[in-house]
Amino acid sequence: MTIQQLRYAVTISEAGSLNKASEILYVAQPSLTSSMQELEKELGITVFSRSGRGVTLTNDGVEFIHYACQVLQQYDGLLEKFGRSGTRKKKFGISTQHYSFAVKSFVGLVERFGMEEYEFVIRETRTRDVIDDVFTGKSEIGILYLSDFNRKPLEKLLNANQLEFHPLTQCEAYVYLRKGHPLAEEPVIRFEDLAPYPCLSFEQGDSGSFYYAEEILSTADYPRTIRATDRATMLNLMVGLNGYTLCSGVICEELNGSDYVAVPFEADEDAVGKRMEIGYITKKNMILSNLAQLYIEELDRYLKSYKEKHA
Repeated sequence: MTIQQLRYAVTISEAGSLNKASEILYVAQPSLTSSMQELEKELGITVFSRSGRGVTLTNDGVEFIHYACQVLQQYDGLLEKFGRSGTRKKKFGISTQHYSFAVKSFVGLVERFGMEEYEFVIRETRTRDVIDDVFTGKSEIGILYLSDFNRKPLEKLLNANQLEFHPLTQCEAYVYLRKGHPLAEEPVIRFEDLAPYPCLSFEQGDSGSFYYAEEILSTADYPRTIRATDRATMLNLMVGLNGYTLCSGVICEELNGSDYVAVPFEADEDAVGKRMEIGYITKKNMILSNLAQLYIEELDRYLKSYKEKHA
């Protein structure tokens, strides 16, 4: 087994097809296929299940890729520290639920270090993908929230994947909507006030679950709902349809613009999960890179300054 084979296997798992992986790696597909067959023969397991629609990881393959990513991270770290080639860029990636403050902190990190020496990746994606990305090593850090409603199932999933949650801040629920919305000037908003307007939420895919919802109080009875896959569409729906979403109240005007407001939401007293605890996830017992630690500092600094400013 070689480092090259490990890199091939990880790239194939990320690309989802041999054709795409071949293009990314600049390796002929027959050579790539042959290399993976030799690897599987040596390991005595089947890493990839092949079909006309591409390749998927087997159960053994998922575990193998998890360890392969760790080996590659350590190998690349050795090259960065001790290698003679000065051209290799250091890599840093995060995955996050759709939080503008996570992007803002990422921007601050990139501005601080520049892109000549580092290769940065940010994935604003679904909850399950955030967890999978950190598990497989695609991202070093994942940003998500826990509440009294989703805490037990998500912590169980994190433990099963050898991940741990680190809290950053706690937030009450807010209603996020456009400034021209009929409810925008209200001091507080209740469920009954929202009945005429569509509730917007981020789509969580075929394996979507109430526990994966990015919006607080996801199990409430909403008469009108629309799901979107990205923040830009969500904001457009707020403007075009007077839609709203329930959020942490931590919004970044520098990125989202100043045409939106967050109004305090008054949930029923017996509502479960009306308080969010936002934090980051990492692999257990793994020493974070210097860049990861600095990104967490950026997050913490932004969240604290935002709360002080809006206290």
